Amino acid sequence: MHSLDRFAQAKLDDLKSRHLHRQLTGTFREDGIWVERGGRRLLSFSCNDYLNLTQHAAIKQAAVAAIERYGAGSGASRLVTGNHPLYAELETRLARIKQTEAAVVFGSGYLANAGIIPVFIGAAGLVLIDELAHACLFAGAQLSRGTVMTFRHNDVAHARELLAEHRAAYDHAMLITDGVFSMDGDLAPVAALNALAEEYDAWLMTDDAHGLGVVGGGRGSSFVGNTHIDVPLQMGTLSKAVGAYGGYLCASAAAIDLVRNRARTLIYSTGLPPSCVAASIAALDLIEREPAYAALPVQKAKAFTSALGLPDAQSPIVPIIVGEADAALKASQMLADEGFLVAAIRPPTVPAGTSRLRFTFTAQHPDEEIARLAATVRERVLAQ
Repeated sequence: MHSLDRFAQAKLDDLKSRHLHRQLTGTFREDGIWVERGGRRLLSFSCNDYLNLTQHAAIKQAAVAAIERYGAGSGASRLVTGNHPLYAELETRLARIKQTEAAVVFGSGYLANAGIIPVFIGAAGLVLIDELAHACLFAGAQLSRGTVMTFRHNDVAHARELLAEHRAAYDHAMLITDGVFSMDGDLAPVAALNALAEEYDAWLMTDDAHGLGVVGGGRGSSFVGNTHIDVPLQMGTLSKAVGAYGGYLCASAAAIDLVRNRARTLIYSTGLPPSCVAASIAALDLIEREPAYAALPVQKAKAFTSALGLPDAQSPIVPIIVGEADAALKASQMLADEGFLVAAIRPPTVPAGTSRLRFTFTAQHPDEEIARLAATVRERVLAQ
């Protein structure tokens, strides 16, 4: 065996021994909620397609029309020839929905976070990041070459302590958090963090991948509670509630212009296919036009938590922590046997000892199936 293969096999054997090995599973999503997997038809509570827009007729038609007019791909990076005309319209829509001066679209949310943070923070900069922030936020922070410190999850007082002790030693500082946390479903205290950042001349950046389209009237975590929190750097994705693909940053015109000139993950990546951009525009139209529809995923999640006697869901994401990885896998399999697809989330995605079932709710989940799911979880998971 080649030394490379020995190395890989040893790592794989270790993962398997700890129930952390993963495999790609072919999954046919027949509509917004039902999937075929392993020869079985399952009701999915694992998709981030919160508004079921991946299967919406008007949005699919917009994507098809864009292919017919502009082709299947963009042909180059955006700064060369890949900036097809649809981009300008999408970025205008994003800036409008987030109430900022401008926006810029990236190839994905991961590319956005890996590119944005190094634009504003260098070796003489400080990054304070929530300990449960998404992996791509940590990747961007590490790529910035700045000093990276974590603050306890949603702990504004701890973030204040770190800023009070360290801010003066750095030229610039960023305070970074998810707006809606992808594995816990809770919301960041965005208003308090923004006020703290302003007090210490730090720049708050929120990742609203799981907020746009489903909280704050569909506008995201900076708009929860009928307020508008003027977060200077509002990042998000087009692959969750929007139902397409890509990432974005909404900010001031100057900040966006700088990102377009300096973000390596934008400069050196091929532009998005026109179909993705067109689908995103159509989806944003729907989100702005139908706020009551955008509110449904959180309402469905609250029905689930209410049925189980759990605290009200704050977002479409509801985790139930079971502990060890093998226990989460067994619980996931049990739910599959009952006709539900609910993924087991294990380390390193979540901390050791907190493996969980992660339930995600969408606008079109039938109420009776949510009730059946809750009853199954109560009897077969929580009662164990």
